[in-house]
Amino acid sequence: MRTIGVDLAAEAPGTALAEILWADGSARLTRLEIGMTDADIVASVTSGDAWLGVDCPLGWPDAFVDFVAAHHVAGIPASGPVEGHAAWRRPLVYRHTDHVVRERIGRWPLSVSTDRLGVTALRGAGLLRRLATAGVGVDRAAEGRLFEVYPGGALRLWGFDTTGYRVDATRRAILLDALRERAPWFDVGGFAALAVRKADAFDAVIAALATRAGALGRFSPPASEMLAVARREGWVVLPDGPLEGLVDGLVSEG
Repeated sequence: MRTIGVDLAAEAPGTALAEILWADGSARLTRLEIGMTDADIVASVTSGDAWLGVDCPLGWPDAFVDFVAAHHVAGIPASGPVEGHAAWRRPLVYRHTDHVVRERIGRWPLSVSTDRLGVTALRGAGLLRRLATAGVGVDRAAEGRLFEVYPGGALRLWGFDTTGYRVDATRRAILLDALRERAPWFDVGGFAALAVRKADAFDAVIAALATRAGALGRFSPPASEMLAVARREGWVVLPDGPLEGLVDGLVSEG
């Protein structure tokens, strides 16, 4: 199995891609690059069977889309008062999957509708179209080989201290050492220095690990009554079970 993790940014210079090959009871990081274009990402998936995990929201909250569309056409909301306070805003700010993330890890992820992350999501929408055009199945509800992943959330669920790792190379070095100690079956090869130097590269590696959990079905999918919503808004694949579970069955898989 190949899993590919992408830490998507608004432009190619900040976009990193990691590829992990899983076989014979081990996992090996075979590629880690920064400066990835959409074409690079599509090629990495279409060059052979692979599972793709993208660190980027794959959609916007239904309530936000409806509100903006109504406001754009009529200049006023289609129905209901505009209160503006936090409780009123919350359905517009966070997707259903974001609420689930908060329940699992104890904090809100960034909002795709009100944070700068929305700029990256615009690129993500274009990437989804390019993937679909290339014949890659695109299902935002995590029912195919494409997943929305959250590296920081995955690390927290696996029990790692993620304090400051995005902004501090020393913290990334400590975190990478802890990861390698917990997962001696994971060979990072000659890519450790890049992962420590660049936060985007580090997150791409974690995204590729989290994608393995998605490929094994070791995550909680959206409830059946929320499936249609997840197909519009996207669904974050958060690993269920320990990091060590990612290598289960590798020997039999060959």
